[in-house]
Amino acid sequence: MIVPRPAKPQPSVIEAIIFDFNGVICDDEMIHFQVLQKVLAEEGVKLTAEQYERDLLGIDDQECFRIALGIEDGEPGRVQSCSLLQRKSAYYFQEIGDHPPIFPGVADLVREAANLFPLAIASGARRSEVEFVLQRAGLFSQFQVIVAAGEVSKGKPTPDIFLHALYKLNQKRGGSAPLRADSTLVIEDSLPGIQAANLAGMGCLAVANSHPAKVLTSAHHKLPHLKISVSELLALFSS
Repeated sequence: MIVPRPAKPQPSVIEAIIFDFNGVICDDEMIHFQVLQKVLAEEGVKLTAEQYERDLLGIDDQECFRIALGIEDGEPGRVQSCSLLQRKSAYYFQEIGDHPPIFPGVADLVREAANLFPLAIASGARRSEVEFVLQRAGLFSQFQVIVAAGEVSKGKPTPDIFLHALYKLNQKRGGSAPLRADSTLVIEDSLPGIQAANLAGMGCLAVANSHPAKVLTSAHHKLPHLKISVSELLALFSS
């Protein structure tokens, strides 16, 4: 299990929010595990739930396959050539259906927050999957930026995906004063995601959807769910 480095002092002002996707907005971590397990079984590799939670949860799909198949770092071509990502994505769409499972309270929080802050998604899932779910949940228009798997050179736990999301948000601002990392809040559920947020110098709120709250100690704050208002969220970071 990856242990994130301790969080830096929390931001005193929040000017933008970056959401993780799987395990924060969409309650689909079990679906991801099952379809990953199915594709790996077709390749003759067994994956248990314990292995997934310990080694793969919160890591982008390509890296999951690389680790599970024992492919050396720097050889991503084998993952692509075997069509593993495409197969997993096809199985995901079959399972998710037209009514994706959105965590309780999240849609209301996203819509309220979008009226106050620029919002982004930074996810290790494929863009097609993220957009599919957001469109069917009526949330696609709430996000100014989506950064998905394969759009940065390294996924979580490196900070690249969050820093790139912030860069894209600033591109949208034109001549306005740029948003800073230390005034950006990340909402995460995984240990690699918390570590990435900390390394990016951003505030981090962890939601205990995928791990027990007791292991989320490196986030600035942790909650059992996101059935909260924006004012309640801001109050956490003003104390």
